[in-house]
Amino acid sequence: MTDHTHAPDTFSWVASANAADSDFPLQNLPLCVFRPSDAPAHAPGRIGVGIGDRVLDLPRAALLLPELPPALVQALQAPRLNGLLAQGRPALRQLRHAVWALLRAGDDRQVQAEPLLLPQAEVSFDLPCDIGDYTDFFASHNHARNTFNLFRPGQVFLPNFTHLPIAYHGRSSSVVESGRPVVRPWGQTVQAAGGQPEFGPSRKLDFEVELGFHVTTGNPHGERVALVEAEQFLGGVSVLNDWSARDVQAFESQPLGPFLSKNFSSSLAPWVVTLDALEPFRAPRLPRAADAPPLQSYLEGALDAARGAFDIRLDTFLQSAAMRGAGMAPVRISTACFARDVCWTPAQMVAHHTVGGCNLRPGDLIGTGTISGRDQGTEGSMLELTANGARPLQLPDGETRAFLHDGDEITITAWCEREGFRRIGLGRCTARIQPARSHA
Repeated sequence: MTDHTHAPDTFSWVASANAADSDFPLQNLPLCVFRPSDAPAHAPGRIGVGIGDRVLDLPRAALLLPELPPALVQALQAPRLNGLLAQGRPALRQLRHAVWALLRAGDDRQVQAEPLLLPQAEVSFDLPCDIGDYTDFFASHNHARNTFNLFRPGQVFLPNFTHLPIAYHGRSSSVVESGRPVVRPWGQTVQAAGGQPEFGPSRKLDFEVELGFHVTTGNPHGERVALVEAEQFLGGVSVLNDWSARDVQAFESQPLGPFLSKNFSSSLAPWVVTLDALEPFRAPRLPRAADAPPLQSYLEGALDAARGAFDIRLDTFLQSAAMRGAGMAPVRISTACFARDVCWTPAQMVAHHTVGGCNLRPGDLIGTGTISGRDQGTEGSMLELTANGARPLQLPDGETRAFLHDGDEITITAWCEREGFRRIGLGRCTARIQPARSHA
């Protein structure tokens, strides 16, 4: 439920937070891990909160927040968010309320707090968490439909798609912070039907528009999480780009699914927008088709159906090396919406993930899978946008793209807006493609 921290007529003494188009107004307060520009190269990260175009240094600001319990203050001294997430949703809410009061216009601690703000342009950002496990779901019915139409025209979805949220266990070692370059991967590909595989750099490098949810306290091994409780195990959400090598994927995926085509890199935005900040932007779960089978009881709940999704909009931009050299701005190539384009809620993903007894741990990452719409320009990957290369994108400088080229930079942004509330953003996830490394 919404509370006083969501009031749209409350402003901050941080002037940049009050701009109508700010991602980080007082009503948001996303978490991050940052390093000041003057910090030594191997200095540990510091936990911060985004406010306008600034970052509040939380370990230092904790001295101004005497209402916080000692365990929460101690968690703020860590170089990652894992310990803070392990405190659970109530602690995250308590921290949010305390920081909101500190940064609210008219607070008498402003003079003490102002030196604790750093310009975002003058810090570097780390991954928000040490990610122990990463699970990637396949939760967009449109993405499934689009890809089935490309590779299995005329076929219907596999039967399990309407019964459960499909997922696979990814790898966490190559989940990297936004801004780190993505090196074009190598793999085995088949260039013509019936041909022999060849080994070389991927020719069909692709992005995937996703959201990543961060786990809080976790559950004991062997104990499931009920749907009605599942959101308490999610602390916040970040923009995620789960890169793919489509030609490698096409050859290797049968029968166990993708491996090298997905494990080379996933880019994660630095900002963790809490579920409490997203309260004003809740939405009903996408209605199921009239002919869809009934869900198993562990995936069905009236409250989740009524408000288990979030109205998060996502835009994807591409800037080629030539565009950058000519001073041209990135061009938007796709726009998607979580509530419109994803048929399983975050709570259903947690309930399904744990129903067999799998234990989640603080800082684990749960990806939504590619978020795609039905219409041209709403697809969440180059594979869909270009019909597997058959319909190349036209860039403003005359270039075309079937898949991504070296030097291309992809930026995914996300935000929420609704009448009666302040717009909030999830920041951006950006990475540039570097050429494949030599195997000579």
